[in-house]
Amino acid sequence: MIPLREEAEIELQLADRLNPGPWINHCRNAAKAAEAIAKHCGLDVEKAYVLGLLHDIGRRNGPSAVKHTIDGYRYLLSKNWVEPAEICLTHSYPTQNINHDIAKMDITLSEHEEMEHFIQNHEFNDYDKLIILCDSLAFPDRLCILEQRFVDSTMRYGVFPFTVLRWTATFEIKEYFEAKMNCSIYDILPGIKESIR
Repeated sequence: MIPLREEAEIELQLADRLNPGPWINHCRNAAKAAEAIAKHCGLDVEKAYVLGLLHDIGRRNGPSAVKHTIDGYRYLLSKNWVEPAEICLTHSYPTQNINHDIAKMDITLSEHEEMEHFIQNHEFNDYDKLIILCDSLAFPDRLCILEQRFVDSTMRYGVFPFTVLRWTATFEIKEYFEAKMNCSIYDILPGIKESIR
């Protein structure tokens, strides 16, 4: 079950009151990117927008790193929003490997095992891939090219043995959608050219 856009907006507004921060606008921009790409790929535009809007909803619980993914998963499952819940887990793993996360592992061993089992056994569909991509296209204040987001994340979190693997997997997702669209994603995303400075 997928919530309506209006329901998802209400959830994000509530989350903003619980834990305000730039992550709220990041989610809005990821949703805008997902909507635009979905429109050109024959995907469900409303669904794409809602999934983008809710992908970081676990941050409603307060500042966290990896924990926001499983917090969001559990919260949305409690509302019976299964697919958005799954996106909360999958959006951080372009390589489909939980150990390739750049954020602090602020989760318990049992949470790690639960997430690892899900990520390894989940068949990533177009919506999983779309939100992974759009998460990497969205700053809080604007959409951006992948390289800008990668540099920003690397400056904040550092370089890991799997950093290039994550970048490569995300570029492959970009190319996957561009093949469907028969154009660059940057041709259809608002404000991209202005963001290159």
